[in-house]
Amino acid sequence: MNPAHAQAGGRGWIPSAFRRLLLGVLIAGAVFMFGGGDAFAQELDRVQVEGNQRIEDETVRSYMSLRQGDVITEAKIDRSLKALFATGLFSDVTIRRAGNDLVVNVVENPIINRLAFEGNNRIDDDALSAEVQLRPRQVYSRARIQSDVQRIIDIYRRAGRFSVSVEPKVVQLPQNRVDLIFEVEEGPVTGIRKITFIGNRHFSDRKLRSEIATKEDRFYRLFTSADKYDPDRLGVDRELLRRLYLKNGFIDFRVVSAVAELSTDRKDFFVTITVDEGERFRVGETDVRSAIRDLEESRLMELVVLKTGKIYNAEDVAETIQDIAFEAGRLGFAFVDIRPDLSINRDTRIIDVTFVVNEAQRIFVERINITGNSRTLDKVIRREFRLVEGDAFNAALLQRSRQRIRALGFFETVEMTQDPGSQPDKTVINVNVREQSTGELSFGAGFSSDQGVLADIGIRERNLLGRGQDLRASITLSGRTQEIDLSFTEPFFLDRNLAAGFDLFRKSADLQRESSFESRSIGFSLRAGFPITEFLRQSVNYTLRSDTIGNIDPSASRFVRGQEGTSVTSAIGYILTLDTRNDRISPTEGFIVRLEQTLAGLGGNKHFLRSRLAYAAFFPLAENWTVSLRFVDGFIVGLGEDISISDRFFVGGNDFRGFRSGGIGPRDTASGDALGGNLFYVGTAELTFPVGLPSEIGLLGRVFSQAGSLARVDESGPGLSDVGSVRVTAGFGVSWSSPFGPIQVDWATAIKKEDFDETQAIFLSFGTRF
Repeated sequence: MNPAHAQAGGRGWIPSAFRRLLLGVLIAGAVFMFGGGDAFAQELDRVQVEGNQRIEDETVRSYMSLRQGDVITEAKIDRSLKALFATGLFSDVTIRRAGNDLVVNVVENPIINRLAFEGNNRIDDDALSAEVQLRPRQVYSRARIQSDVQRIIDIYRRAGRFSVSVEPKVVQLPQNRVDLIFEVEEGPVTGIRKITFIGNRHFSDRKLRSEIATKEDRFYRLFTSADKYDPDRLGVDRELLRRLYLKNGFIDFRVVSAVAELSTDRKDFFVTITVDEGERFRVGETDVRSAIRDLEESRLMELVVLKTGKIYNAEDVAETIQDIAFEAGRLGFAFVDIRPDLSINRDTRIIDVTFVVNEAQRIFVERINITGNSRTLDKVIRREFRLVEGDAFNAALLQRSRQRIRALGFFETVEMTQDPGSQPDKTVINVNVREQSTGELSFGAGFSSDQGVLADIGIRERNLLGRGQDLRASITLSGRTQEIDLSFTEPFFLDRNLAAGFDLFRKSADLQRESSFESRSIGFSLRAGFPITEFLRQSVNYTLRSDTIGNIDPSASRFVRGQEGTSVTSAIGYILTLDTRNDRISPTEGFIVRLEQTLAGLGGNKHFLRSRLAYAAFFPLAENWTVSLRFVDGFIVGLGEDISISDRFFVGGNDFRGFRSGGIGPRDTASGDALGGNLFYVGTAELTFPVGLPSEIGLLGRVFSQAGSLARVDESGPGLSDVGSVRVTAGFGVSWSSPFGPIQVDWATAIKKEDFDETQAIFLSFGTRF
């Protein structure tokens, strides 16, 4: 071999091999450094779990992203670590490699042994426990603790305590358990010191403050939270102000801002509401355009409440739409499209309003859904409906159904809505009710010159077992009267529209002061009632009663001494009632007429016919201003015999304010004994009105005047005064819907009376409900 060639070949081979080796090392390093380490990755053999006490190894492995046989990468280890932390079961987790194995070391979060609250005097433990997420026997977690601390703070802030602080304390226990204690420092109630309005020109601050739900802190708001800051309530205030201004012609009104600032001592809020009133508009021309053939435009124009030249009122627009929709519904059109077309002239500040009624088709009731009645049975509500599935929809009957359901007195609210049915000509009626307490525990008290202090206790359940049954028991006690009553009513006897029931009663009365005798009555009655028409109802009854008159004072009137003894009354009767009131509890419009007649003589030793007529009408003058007119009269005639003193009418007391019980009518002038009468009448005119205090106090005033008489007894002779003249009284009173129940106080004076009449000036009553 040529030495020269050998030398050249050796120099060429060595560098070439070296270059190949160097290139391989560089490529491997680059791959490793830039994420290509999988070329040298190892497959996972095992996952070893350490440090766990309660949690099984397999449970820990199930949360990880790596499984046996998977290629081990740093990315998968990182994901597994995050997944284990995310379970909330562990306070610390580490993962390390041991060859082809992974060793997972965990520190378990402890288990909560007991959850307690300390320092919470204003909000009880149950209310706080219902809000927090952590529970005994759950895993302790710092993140959940901080979340629960904020929840507790929010509860107190909703209750008006914005300076509350909550400190969680953890007490370590054996076996990796802890007691968790929330230490609460409630702080004082954060009231609203001042509410200020900016931008209001047409309404004063006082007027605007009276309209909104948020109130300034005052001593008389002791039992309400309206003077505590609530951001949700402030949102409601925006809508209340908008309604006020829209009702008074300010169509461009808006609330610019509503800001609540906490004072430096964190005891009070200062609320500032900035408004932009805009201009006030009046009503111009009004018109109705109807595309429904059966709804004549001239007829609908009579329903338009808006009047030309008057201040524009958005509520009048809504009322007109409702009245037109009601008229359309009466004819079977449920989903009429009524749109007010407003033509606004901002130069003259005049709004022309045209109500456009678009064509609609007749609708039938497909289904009636009832919700919210957790206690009351569905059938109790359904039987008050004037519509059933399959009927043609009628808005008038739907409104009447709502009135009947409200009149039950079982529900705080009754809301009815309509949804389209499965076909275009069908509708679904949704009824949502909010139940209220139907149990009543009432306490009454009064004072009068004749009865002294008196009290009555009554217990009543108007919706027994959710079936609509009425069970009532009452006891009346005073220095001179004791009465016990028990009654039960089944409103739909035998699943028919027939109300049936019974009454048991026992009454003892000391009438020595009025008539120099004592009386006792004991008996029962059976009754049944049924509707004749929608507003007319009739009931029939049978009564068996034993009356005893005794313990007659030796100086009693001769007309009373002849009444001593026991008598038995067996009587049948009926009651006819016509009732169109809008509300049975607090009526503001409508009337009620009630006629009663009783015939005694079907057995027993009493024979008479008693008639009684009562009438009451209510007229709204303005909001919370109501005029009521009442009249009641009665007449009893003996059938072949005189009427005994136990069956006569006695008038006075609450029936005729200004006179005490039995204070007017025939009287023995020598003994002063009241003898009652066979004929009476009393008429009442009353005005109820707000007294000018904030409405949330619930105080209403009233002025009244009454006129009436009581006359005619069967006896005659010297010393008997039976003139039958008209007596007149006048007075005033107040009613307070207090947190303890309604309280009423009346003052009355007799303007026209007879010398032998006995008067009473003050009557007080109060009650409560559970």
